[in-house]
Amino acid sequence: MTMWTKPVGIIGTGSFVPDNIVTNADLEKIVDTNDQWIRERTGIEERRIAPEGMNASDMATEAARRAMASAGLTAEDIDCIIVATLTGDMSIPSTACLVQANLGATNAAAFDLGAACSGFVYGLITAGSYVSNQLFKHVLVIGVEVMSRVINWQDRGTCVLFGDGAGAAVVSTVPEGYGMLGMDMGASGAGGMSLCIPSSGTAMIQNDKRIEEGLTYIHMDGAEVYKFAVKTMGRTALKALERAGLKLEDLDRFIPHQANKRIIDSAAHRLKMPEEKVFINLPKYGNTSAASIGIALDEAVRSGFIQRDHTVAFAGFGAGLTWAGLVMKWY
Repeated sequence: MTMWTKPVGIIGTGSFVPDNIVTNADLEKIVDTNDQWIRERTGIEERRIAPEGMNASDMATEAARRAMASAGLTAEDIDCIIVATLTGDMSIPSTACLVQANLGATNAAAFDLGAACSGFVYGLITAGSYVSNQLFKHVLVIGVEVMSRVINWQDRGTCVLFGDGAGAAVVSTVPEGYGMLGMDMGASGAGGMSLCIPSSGTAMIQNDKRIEEGLTYIHMDGAEVYKFAVKTMGRTALKALERAGLKLEDLDRFIPHQANKRIIDSAAHRLKMPEEKVFINLPKYGNTSAASIGIALDEAVRSGFIQRDHTVAFAGFGAGLTWAGLVMKWY
């Protein structure tokens, strides 16, 4: 039985990535690493980096425009904008409000959502609840990150992993039998400091000394995050599938968070999904955090990988620590 009071799903998708490509070979020139090491441990070959002057709100706006065009909607049709990001333009105003202004979506409420790499799926579930309860008709969900500005380019453990980009989707009502069928979301805040930016808020205000000490960049306990991810990503998809009243054999496609090929393989194995049913664009973009699943979804739809009547599972994990899973019948 569906968890929503009326059928809600995705009626349009869009994405945007900067033109600037940084390859593993490029990184060899600035940090002690090599292409083989990065490929073998992560599956990443290159990533996109936003140029100076291009901010999260700019990328989010372009992805949103493409999603609205895909849905056949105008900015005036949008009732709410949810932006999932950890690298917004500034604390206030929210990046969602900046996007609202850029789009001219004057009828839309707007707010940011902080769940890191799980943020896009958190946003979809939140939007689905709003639409299902008839609070809003069309909700724009955007995941966007400028990760290149919060990583230490001298830290080979993190600088090889991340990239920039944006993915967007329009959530609205769909015909009976389609749309969101089951979800799972949660957090383990006790492990939060294993993936953090120490000086990024009011607990530790940024100053020259903290910038010099690298406290304004991502700090990650790679082993702990890896263990959490392997345990969590497949499990959250399974829970969403169970709550949808479905079995593994009902699943047609899997869109995982694009963080690490070994983590994706582990989750796919748990779901008994062969490689040809799992969408992977990690080699091209690296980990774009909250943008990751949104970009993958848009590319999967536009390439025909996802088609009408497919049962699709999404799964993400991220800083917080957070996780989220969602199962949909694609319309």
